Amino acid sequence: QVQLVESGGGLVQAGDSLRLSCAASGRTFSLYDMGWFRQAPGKEREFVGRITLSGGDTAYADSVKGRFTISRDYAKNTMYLQMNSLKPEDTAVYYCATRTRLNGVYTSWGQGTQVTVSS
Repeated sequence: QVQLVESGGGLVQAGDSLRLSCAASGRTFSLYDMGWFRQAPGKEREFVGRITLSGGDTAYADSVKGRFTISRDYAKNTMYLQMNSLKPEDTAVYYCATRTRLNGVYTSWGQGTQVTVSS
C-alpha cells in the first residue's frame, strides 16, 4: 500500500504561480507512475498530468499543457506540480494518485489540497 499526502494549495490571483507537492510513503518501489487529478465543484474529477517513476516521462491534459509542469524528487519520494499562469478555471481540489502499471487503475489517492484562483 502507498500513502500520499498533498500540500501547497492556497488562494492566488489569476496569473500567479503555485507549486503543489505530493509525498509518497510505503510500497513506492512498486509504482509505475504518479498522477495529478483535480475536481472542481459540481464537476467530475479530471486528469491533469502524470509522470513515470522510471524514466520521468510526462503527459498533460490539453487544458494545462504549457502552463503546468510535473517533476519528481526520488530522494524525497515526492512529486511536484508547478502551476504557472493560473486561471480561475483552475480552481479545484487537486489530488495525487499512483498506479502500478501502464493503463492500470489509480488505486492510491491523497486527501487533496484546495487551489483557488481569483479573477
